Amino acid sequence: MTDSTAVPVLAVGTYAGGGGQGVHPLWPGDGEGWRVGNGYSDAPNASFSVHLARHALHYIVDEGAVGRVGVFRHTTDGWDKLASVETGGSAPCHVALNPAGTLLAVANYASGSVSVVRLDPRSGLPEGTVHVRANRGIGPNVERQEGPHAHWVGFSPDGRWLYQTDLGTDAVLAFAIDAAGAVGEPRIAYAAPPGSGPRHLLLHPHLQARSYLVSELASTLTTLDRADDGTFGNPRIQSTLPDGWTGESILAHVAINAAGTRLYVSNRGHDSIAVFALDADGVPTVLEHIASGGAYPRFFLLLEDRQTMVVAHEKSQTVTTLAIDQTGRLAPTGVELAIPGVAYVLEVAPSGG
Repeated sequence: MTDSTAVPVLAVGTYAGGGGQGVHPLWPGDGEGWRVGNGYSDAPNASFSVHLARHALHYIVDEGAVGRVGVFRHTTDGWDKLASVETGGSAPCHVALNPAGTLLAVANYASGSVSVVRLDPRSGLPEGTVHVRANRGIGPNVERQEGPHAHWVGFSPDGRWLYQTDLGTDAVLAFAIDAAGAVGEPRIAYAAPPGSGPRHLLLHPHLQARSYLVSELASTLTTLDRADDGTFGNPRIQSTLPDGWTGESILAHVAINAAGTRLYVSNRGHDSIAVFALDADGVPTVLEHIASGGAYPRFFLLLEDRQTMVVAHEKSQTVTTLAIDQTGRLAPTGVELAIPGVAYVLEVAPSGG
């Protein structure tokens, strides 16, 4: 690294349209001692990524008009770009790996499609043809739901299903994966309320039947039961905003702690993090809403070993941190870093895939 001989713990992805310079190293510190380094420009529009621990590879999206996913390895000298593959869609915004680490799925937001890339099991590099499944349909919100918008992809823990949320058509789709890794035709696994705009789906880490859907346009958290046939049912819907709040806000990110006892959601407009307690059955109860420390918290990263949440704000173009106490509640720390175009925060060498 040009900024330090120490390998950074974190990195920050940025949008070129917001003045971003690629992926920046981020060094955590004590108190307000955090600092950010110069950007690595060969990873532009880096708004999401996934890490394959077995090969020490990061798959980072380039959320541009011509969608791409780059394959990178991080060393003591910085980033090495090993490969790049076009997704066959536009504005890829989310990626996921199947449990075997042999399939990479990509959600292409603008084109409303999902791409599946085979990975060489020996190297983790892309191989063969990229398979694209495009959805169709619209929703009642004429500004945001004029067509399909794939926003999230994820595999079931057993690798039998690939799921996709579609903000534009108010649906969660499911694709069957056969033993050879072939992806089947989509089916509607859950029909969300019209105009709600499903953004991300989260599977509980310990309760196989429990899942959570967050809907961007409605600012809601929906608790769902996941069935063995790939469908979701028995929805229980609650707001991610405080009772009585009437301003404009849209939901962004969701994450759950490793123990499966706390769930966090970010609200853009209300500019807050909603904290939910999860009981033994995974049923959420709101604990608090706390200011995120900036404008439009698009993404946050839980660093449980540091008892810290790192929040990326797209409008204020800042990264802030919140302290996580023993109960899972949050508190401001005073850390605020200005990073043009900030979109996403990733661990450079995470402990898991």
